[in-house]
Amino acid sequence: MDSRESTILIHCIENLSQHDSFLSMGKYIQHGHTDCLLHSIAVAYYSYAAAKRLHLNLNEKSLVTGALLHDYFLYDWHEPDTSHRFHGFTHPKTALENARQNWNLNKIEIDIITKHMFPLILALPHCKESILVCIIDKVCSISEILFLPTCKEVRCLYDCAINCKK
Repeated sequence: MDSRESTILIHCIENLSQHDSFLSMGKYIQHGHTDCLLHSIAVAYYSYAAAKRLHLNLNEKSLVTGALLHDYFLYDWHEPDTSHRFHGFTHPKTALENARQNWNLNKIEIDIITKHMFPLILALPHCKESILVCIIDKVCSISEILFLPTCKEVRCLYDCAINCKK
Protein backbone atom coordinates (compact mmCIF):
# COMPACT_ATOMS: atom_id res chain seq x y z
CA MET A 1 0.00 0.00 0.00
CA ASP A 2 1.48 3.36 -0.98
CA SER A 3 1.60 6.42 1.28
CA ARG A 4 -1.38 8.14 -0.43
CA GLU A 5 -3.52 5.10 0.19
CA SER A 6 -2.44 4.73 3.81
CA THR A 7 -3.33 8.41 4.36
CA ILE A 8 -7.03 7.50 4.47
CA LEU A 9 -6.36 4.90 7.17
CA ILE A 10 -4.16 7.26 9.19
CA HIS A 11 -6.62 10.15 8.88
CA CYS A 12 -9.56 8.03 10.10
CA ILE A 13 -7.51 6.57 12.96
CA GLU A 14 -6.29 10.02 14.03
CA ASN A 15 -9.83 11.38 13.91
CA LEU A 16 -11.34 8.57 15.99
CA SER A 17 -8.36 8.55 18.40
CA GLN A 18 -9.28 12.04 19.59
CA HIS A 19 -11.91 10.29 21.73
CA ASP A 20 -10.45 8.43 24.69
CA SER A 21 -13.26 5.89 24.44
CA PHE A 22 -12.00 4.78 21.01
CA LEU A 23 -8.55 4.17 22.45
CA SER A 24 -10.10 2.37 25.43
CA MET A 25 -10.85 -0.53 23.08
CA GLY A 26 -7.21 -1.43 23.74
CA LYS A 27 -8.21 -2.47 27.27
CA TYR A 28 -10.47 -5.27 26.11
CA ILE A 29 -9.33 -8.59 24.66
CA GLN A 30 -11.18 -9.58 21.52
CA HIS A 31 -9.72 -12.90 20.30
CA GLY A 32 -6.70 -14.79 21.65
CA HIS A 33 -4.34 -12.09 22.93
CA THR A 34 -5.55 -9.44 20.47
CA ASP A 35 -7.33 -6.43 21.92
CA CYS A 36 -10.37 -4.81 20.31
CA LEU A 37 -8.41 -1.80 19.08
CA LEU A 38 -5.79 -3.91 17.30
CA HIS A 39 -8.50 -6.19 15.89
CA SER A 40 -10.50 -3.24 14.55
CA ILE A 41 -7.43 -1.65 12.99
CA ALA A 42 -6.54 -4.98 11.35
CA VAL A 43 -10.07 -5.32 9.93
CA ALA A 44 -9.90 -1.75 8.60
CA TYR A 45 -6.43 -2.27 7.09
CA TYR A 46 -7.22 -5.57 5.36
CA SER A 47 -10.66 -4.38 4.19
CA TYR A 48 -9.08 -1.31 2.62
CA ALA A 49 -6.20 -3.32 1.14
CA ALA A 50 -8.62 -5.87 -0.35
CA ALA A 51 -10.77 -3.11 -1.84
CA LYS A 52 -7.69 -1.60 -3.49
CA ARG A 53 -6.31 -4.94 -4.68
CA LEU A 54 -9.66 -5.97 -6.17
CA HIS A 55 -10.27 -2.50 -7.68
CA LEU A 56 -13.62 -2.22 -5.90
CA ASN A 57 -15.44 1.07 -6.25
CA LEU A 58 -16.27 1.73 -2.59
CA ASN A 59 -16.65 4.67 -0.27
CA GLU A 60 -13.17 4.31 1.25
CA LYS A 61 -13.67 6.66 4.19
CA SER A 62 -16.90 4.91 5.20
CA LEU A 63 -15.30 1.50 4.71
CA VAL A 64 -12.43 2.36 7.05
CA THR A 65 -14.55 4.24 9.61
CA GLY A 66 -17.13 1.45 9.80
CA ALA A 67 -14.42 -1.18 10.12
CA LEU A 68 -12.69 0.76 12.90
CA LEU A 69 -15.97 1.06 14.83
CA HIS A 70 -17.50 -2.35 14.13
CA ASP A 71 -16.54 -3.70 17.59
CA TYR A 72 -16.90 -0.46 19.57
CA PHE A 73 -18.87 -2.19 22.35
CA LEU A 74 -16.49 -1.11 25.18
CA TYR A 75 -16.69 -4.01 27.64
CA ASP A 76 -14.87 -7.27 28.30
CA TRP A 77 -17.13 -9.95 26.92
CA HIS A 78 -14.96 -12.65 28.51
CA GLU A 79 -16.02 -11.65 32.04
CA PRO A 80 -18.60 -14.00 33.57
CA ASP A 81 -21.63 -11.73 33.39
CA THR A 82 -25.11 -12.69 32.23
CA SER A 83 -25.26 -9.56 30.06
CA HIS A 84 -22.38 -10.96 27.96
CA ARG A 85 -23.99 -14.34 27.38
CA PHE A 86 -25.30 -13.41 23.92
CA HIS A 87 -22.40 -11.12 23.02
CA GLY A 88 -22.09 -12.43 19.45
CA PHE A 89 -25.69 -11.49 18.77
CA THR A 90 -25.94 -8.22 20.71
CA HIS A 91 -22.62 -6.40 20.41
CA PRO A 92 -23.25 -4.86 16.96
CA LYS A 93 -26.20 -2.90 18.39
CA THR A 94 -24.13 -1.86 21.41
CA ALA A 95 -21.24 -0.80 19.16
CA LEU A 96 -23.61 1.34 17.07
CA GLU A 97 -25.15 2.98 20.14
CA ASN A 98 -21.69 3.79 21.51
CA ALA A 99 -20.41 5.11 18.18
CA ARG A 100 -23.44 7.37 17.71
CA GLN A 101 -22.62 9.07 21.02
CA ASN A 102 -19.37 10.44 19.57
CA TRP A 103 -19.75 10.57 15.79
CA ASN A 104 -22.30 11.29 13.08
CA LEU A 105 -22.39 8.09 11.06
CA ASN A 106 -23.63 7.69 7.51
CA LYS A 107 -25.77 4.81 6.19
CA ILE A 108 -22.75 2.79 5.04
CA GLU A 109 -20.98 3.04 8.39
CA ILE A 110 -24.18 2.08 10.23
CA ASP A 111 -24.67 -0.91 7.92
CA ILE A 112 -21.07 -2.05 8.48
CA ILE A 113 -21.38 -1.88 12.27
CA THR A 114 -24.80 -3.51 12.53
CA LYS A 115 -24.30 -6.25 9.92
CA HIS A 116 -20.71 -7.40 10.47
CA MET A 117 -21.82 -10.51 12.38
CA PHE A 118 -23.73 -12.01 9.46
CA PRO A 119 -24.51 -14.95 9.24
CA LEU A 120 -24.57 -15.35 13.05
CA ILE A 121 -27.17 -12.62 13.08
CA LEU A 122 -29.60 -12.83 10.20
CA ALA A 123 -29.27 -9.19 9.15
CA LEU A 124 -27.99 -9.15 5.58
CA PRO A 125 -25.40 -6.51 4.72
CA HIS A 126 -26.89 -4.01 2.27
CA CYS A 127 -23.76 -2.43 0.80
CA LYS A 128 -20.50 -3.67 -0.69
CA GLU A 129 -18.49 -2.10 2.14
CA SER A 130 -20.45 -4.12 4.73
CA ILE A 131 -19.99 -7.37 2.84
CA LEU A 132 -16.25 -6.81 2.62
CA VAL A 133 -15.86 -5.92 6.32
CA CYS A 134 -18.01 -8.92 7.28
CA ILE A 135 -15.68 -11.28 5.37
CA ILE A 136 -12.43 -9.66 6.53
CA ASP A 137 -13.67 -9.64 10.16
CA LYS A 138 -14.03 -13.44 10.01
CA VAL A 139 -10.57 -13.86 8.48
CA CYS A 140 -8.96 -11.62 11.12
CA SER A 141 -10.84 -13.36 13.93
CA ILE A 142 -9.63 -16.79 12.82
CA SER A 143 -6.08 -15.47 12.50
CA GLU A 144 -6.22 -14.05 16.03
CA ILE A 145 -7.70 -17.23 17.51
CA LEU A 146 -4.81 -19.16 15.93
CA PHE A 147 -2.33 -16.62 17.41
CA LEU A 148 -0.90 -15.75 13.99
CA PRO A 149 1.36 -12.67 14.05
CA THR A 150 0.06 -9.22 13.16
CA CYS A 151 1.71 -7.63 10.12
CA LYS A 152 4.01 -4.66 10.67
CA GLU A 153 1.69 -2.23 8.82
CA VAL A 154 -1.17 -2.99 11.22
CA ARG A 155 1.22 -2.65 14.20
CA CYS A 156 2.35 0.77 12.88
CA LEU A 157 -1.28 1.92 12.55
CA TYR A 158 -1.96 0.67 16.09
CA ASP A 159 1.03 2.66 17.38
CA CYS A 160 -0.27 5.67 15.44
CA ALA A 161 -3.62 5.40 17.22
CA ILE A 162 -2.02 5.10 20.66
CA ASN A 163 0.33 8.04 20.01
CA CYS A 164 -2.18 10.35 18.28
CA LYS A 165 -3.59 11.61 21.55
CA LYS A 166 -0.20 12.43 23.07
